Amino acid sequence: MAEAEFARPIVTVDIVLLTLHEGRLCVALLERSAQPFLGVPALIGGYLHTDEDADAEAAVRRILKAKAGLEGIFFEQLGTFASARRDPRDWSVSIAYFALVPQGALKGAANPLELRPVEAAGELPFDHQEIVTAALARLRGKGAYSTIPARLLPEVFTMSELQAIYETVMGERLDQSAFRRKVNDLDLLEVVEGEKRQTERARRPTTLYRLKTPVAVFDRRI
Repeated sequence: MAEAEFARPIVTVDIVLLTLHEGRLCVALLERSAQPFLGVPALIGGYLHTDEDADAEAAVRRILKAKAGLEGIFFEQLGTFASARRDPRDWSVSIAYFALVPQGALKGAANPLELRPVEAAGELPFDHQEIVTAALARLRGKGAYSTIPARLLPEVFTMSELQAIYETVMGERLDQSAFRRKVNDLDLLEVVEGEKRQTERARRPTTLYRLKTPVAVFDRRI
């Protein structure tokens, strides 16, 4: 059989879009608009468009904009999920990504997104549960040694908000003094001059910070 005669697999991208909702790390799901699994919540994803996507990342940007109204957010390739069993239609390849978006930014979706706690996302179609589990493991693994968790926050945030997001992502409590000392020693943040925020717990307006670089990696655990 000539090479051109071999059947070609279905090729898609699937995105584990993570955000905060009611204090919990959640995954954003979208009801499928076609078979298989019509109407069932699933990861945001779609086919690669060979006529307009220069690469898989271009497909991710196009899909996030079209289906979630999102542009310019952090995303990273997670891995490739491929088999003859993952899609009832045919042999299928999914290039999976995870993406982080600040709370409250999911307002421009073409269709309503459902937010489920990432550790209790429930039954999902295809192998999306496996992809979600892999994304959470990746985020927790890299989050302990980088500023990736901060991409779940708005551009400007307080030190308490930064610690809270690390605790949410890593699933553990962190000592406040040790956390602040490590962050200062690693020189990750810059003060937002001329701006402060009044919080319920603080008697005085609280200093605001932003990341010095979009993502920084360091050689010790936060």
